Parts: sequence; structure tokens; C-alpha cells
Amino acid sequence: MSSDNSPKKLPAPKMSKAEIKREVMEWVLVLEIAVVIAVVVNMFLLVNAVIPSKSMEPTIMTGDRIFGNRLAYKNKDPKRGDIVIFKFPDDERELFIKRIIGMPGETLEVKDGRVYIDGADMPLDEPYVKVDPVGDYGPVTIPEGCYFMMGDNRNESADSRFWIHPFLQRDKILGKAAFRYYRKVGPIK
Repeated sequence: MSSDNSPKKLPAPKMSKAEIKREVMEWVLVLEIAVVIAVVVNMFLLVNAVIPSKSMEPTIMTGDRIFGNRLAYKNKDPKRGDIVIFKFPDDERELFIKRIIGMPGETLEVKDGRVYIDGADMPLDEPYVKVDPVGDYGPVTIPEGCYFMMGDNRNESADSRFWIHPFLQRDKILGKAAFRYYRKVGPIK
């Protein structure tokens, strides 16, 4: 006598056409809700940016992906040193990410690669600039409601110093850089 203790496979229950239709409709509803949530998050909470160049290195590396907080400046103004994602003033179809260096109403000048505000004797303290910057620019007075943007990698950054429209209007800021969610490993091609 042999006893077979292995479980017996039961045949899968047959689903009626109405049950299949209900199952499909449930999945369609789940997908629709997911799409609506993604659209709302993208339009009102987060802005996504892919870093295409070396302009913010080593703070943000080429190929990194960053989320920006769209609500960061809802109840407060941007500050010097904030990294923001914005519509490029010379072509608003492009998104840029840079650091706010000059504030509304200030006079900014770059001498020997160092930034001076309102004729100060000492340059800005910028510990995030890791290369010895070169070049001169200005002086320029930043209009009210506008900002002067620069990359951390000053010698490799196409920033306010080189734009046709050098000042970023506040309403073109999409969000403050919040966190990196992806870092590309390996050479950038």
C-alpha cells in the first residue's frame, strides 16, 4: 500500500465573461488612479530634472536625476545658495539647475573668478566651489524680482554670465532641488 501525501492539483475555477470584464475594469481603474496621482504630483509637488552637464559638479554630477520641491517657495522667498530648477531664460522649453548667487536689487561683480556683492571688500564665501574659478564679469545690478544664477563648477558653467537674458525671474523657478534619486555610474557618453 502506498500513500501519496503530495497535494493534489485542483483545476482552476472557470471565470465567467462578466467576472473577466469586472476584473479588467478593476485593473483599468487602478491604472487610471495611478496616472492621475502621477500627473498631480508632477504638476503641483515635484519637478524632475536630469543633469546634462558638468556645471554643478561636484555637488551634482552629470547624469544625476534630481527631484525639486515645487512648494518650497510657496510661502517664502528663495535664498542665496539655494539650488533651483528653472525655465532657462533664453529658451523656456529647457530646464536648467543652478545655484542662486545674486539676489534682487544687489550689484554683483566677478573679479578673478570670485563673486563680490554690493562692492564688498571680501568675496562671497562659497565652500561648494571646488575649482579655482577664473574670469571677470560685471558689475551688474540685478532687477527686483530676479536672481543671478551660477554653477558650482564655474569654469564649466553656462550660467547668467553668458546668457542673452542674464537674470532669472522668480516666476520661472519651478522648484528647489530636494534630493537625488539616481546617480549614473560609469562614464558619461
